[in-house]
Amino acid sequence: MIGMVLVWQLKDTYKAVFDIDSSQPLGNFVNIQSDAALREVAGRYAYDDDSAHELTLRSGGEEINDELERKLNERLSMAGIRIVEARINYLAYAPEIAAVMLRRQQASAIISAREKIVEGAVSMVEMALNRLDNDKVVTLDNADKARMVGNLLVVLCADDAAQPVIPTGN
Repeated sequence: MIGMVLVWQLKDTYKAVFDIDSSQPLGNFVNIQSDAALREVAGRYAYDDDSAHELTLRSGGEEINDELERKLNERLSMAGIRIVEARINYLAYAPEIAAVMLRRQQASAIISAREKIVEGAVSMVEMALNRLDNDKVVTLDNADKARMVGNLLVVLCADDAAQPVIPTGN
């Protein structure tokens, strides 16, 4: 769903009266041409995108508005109309798409948070293994290290509090 603010000025009354269909009011002509220009410009760009370097309707701001103004001037100059200002003032997903996009945004946020958690957990496990080895607290073989890594990652990455299990012997 998209809307725009359009400020226009009649510069040439001769063109407005004689060069366009006079059976309809000038306002109807402006509405039809402005809708067409808005659809043309909006159709070239995605609403939103995760990549920061692609121009989108949400991120485009002045560039999109400048292009919209150029397109409107092209379409309306034949009627003696000059565009004073044109800008997108409303941009939203249609209701049936909004819920899906919200879930997409939430999923991206969860994935980013999980990446940070795993990155931190791996760093902490590495630090723990290095400290145990450097301080000669205990000597661990590869199987013990693998078990310790698994246990620490579960504890550090889990959503719930860990329940300790104390081994009582072999």
